[in-house]
Amino acid sequence: MHFHVMTLFPEMITAWMSESITGRALKKKILTLDAIDIRDYTLDKNRRVDDYIYGGGSGMLMAAEPVVRCYDDLRKGIGSESCRVLYMSPRGRQFDGSMARALSHNENVVFLCGHYEGIDERAIEYIRPVEVSIGDFILTGGEIAAVMMMDAISRFVPGVLGSYESAFTESFSDGLLEYPQYTRPEEFRGMRVPPVLLSGDHKKVDAWRREQALLATKERRPDLYRKYMKQNETK
Repeated sequence: MHFHVMTLFPEMITAWMSESITGRALKKKILTLDAIDIRDYTLDKNRRVDDYIYGGGSGMLMAAEPVVRCYDDLRKGIGSESCRVLYMSPRGRQFDGSMARALSHNENVVFLCGHYEGIDERAIEYIRPVEVSIGDFILTGGEIAAVMMMDAISRFVPGVLGSYESAFTESFSDGLLEYPQYTRPEEFRGMRVPPVLLSGDHKKVDAWRREQALLATKERRPDLYRKYMKQNETK
């Protein structure tokens, strides 16, 4: 899978993605990452990419010209290969696990990161990206959101995780939060591992994990619990 990020701060992207699981996947060429500096496409001699907003308002807005020129050059490099373009925007569709899994099937995923007060709407109309949000809050730029999404998408790409099945047994994979997990020692400061996990009975372990996942979801995310129960009533 090939990630392409259009940004004003390429070092932020490469620094985060070069560590841990995604960093290993990049070294193995399971993933590739191209962080493109939008400033390289400005026609301004001072590499300026923003300007005042028509109609007034606080802050500055990224101009359409460098963003569109950057995108055109990127698309030439990608060619006719399958490509999804995402724009990090608080007005976009909420990003979730199902979207991450779907995006993992694309050869190329492009992330457009805005900054300041966003990007001139004409650039958005020209590129026609899918607008995506990570939550109902505002960040100073789209870079953190892009990194979060790439991390989530990467987990569904075969070979990225040590066990491919891991991506399908974690929180939200089946609509529930994940059950509690334990490792050695069996006792820590008076707290013991639940006996069922030491029983060697896989059916009992699976049943206990299912029960704990249901309890955790009901207590901490009642919205997810109601949705899960409604979906399973019809099965």
